[in-house]
Amino acid sequence: MQHDGQALPGVSYVMPVLNEVTEVRAAVGSLLEQDYAGPFEVILALGPSIDGTNELVAEMSAADPRIRAVDNPVGSTPAGLNVAIRASEHPIVVRVDAHSVLPPDYTRIAVRTLQESGADNVGGIMRAEGRTPFEQAVALAYGSRVGLGGTPHHVGGQAGPAETAYLGVFRRERLFAVGLFDEGIKRGQDWELNRRLRTTGGTVWFTPELVVTYRPRPSLKRLVRQFVATGLWRGELARRFPAGNGLRYFVPPVMVLAVALGLVAGLVGVVGALFGSPVAWAMTGFAIPAVYLLFVVVGALAVSRRSVPATRAWLLVVLPCIHVGWGVGFIIGFLTRTSDLTTHTGR
Repeated sequence: MQHDGQALPGVSYVMPVLNEVTEVRAAVGSLLEQDYAGPFEVILALGPSIDGTNELVAEMSAADPRIRAVDNPVGSTPAGLNVAIRASEHPIVVRVDAHSVLPPDYTRIAVRTLQESGADNVGGIMRAEGRTPFEQAVALAYGSRVGLGGTPHHVGGQAGPAETAYLGVFRRERLFAVGLFDEGIKRGQDWELNRRLRTTGGTVWFTPELVVTYRPRPSLKRLVRQFVATGLWRGELARRFPAGNGLRYFVPPVMVLAVALGLVAGLVGVVGALFGSPVAWAMTGFAIPAVYLLFVVVGALAVSRRSVPATRAWLLVVLPCIHVGWGVGFIIGFLTRTSDLTTHTGR
């Protein structure tokens, strides 16, 4: 447990878990297989699952004392993270998602980067990997500029200070110094926490050396719900913190509004043409959705040229679902207090 003559700091892995019976074993297994030589613990914050997740975690905890379970009665991600962080013992906190699988060198590289950079939080690349043609299409969308806009934690980039980070490896004392995760923010809470770290003089650091495997949602319904929920909270955050949001967050809602207006104008033009009205020229509004569809088709073909036909076909569906889901959610979240909405969006 020595590193350059000094003992390696202990690490606490924290993971909120809710209805993840098919994924949690692989996620926890990747933590137990880390090649980090320092002490560690795995803390799972269990929400009110109904799919057997909690029973599976109980079995895993009984078989390995390094795995601990704590209750998360609220069930939300930020509440689960806070419960687990408060129960942690070590000076470094590694956030883990039940859909993520960490490579064996993840913790070793992250702790080294945290110490060398002096950052408060270190994160890397979310590499989505699908197992079915649908999931593979989602993975392609995640890792391409036509899908999620090409942020460093999706497509890579140079190491250095960043706006936010995927998952995150934190200095525990800094988490408490800024008040932990905001439990009133159900999505985007990582971005908001990183905003507080930066505005209080800290640094969030991106390194392409950290690559985490992420398992996409397995169905179109769950994917749409995920991105509508993500868009809702991004819209809420854009309204709360207007100065801290990059232009890329506004591209999907602008696209949704433009396509909607183009369709309305086009229909008005069709009606006008039928009745000989001078507003027939409004049919040119159909050019806007046509341009968007062309963008989707060309983008899908470009990023899936090495994929099987089923994956390429699914990508033509997945891309609009991501764009429109996010965009519609953003508009609603921006115009409405998302925290007051009583919607069930899933995880």
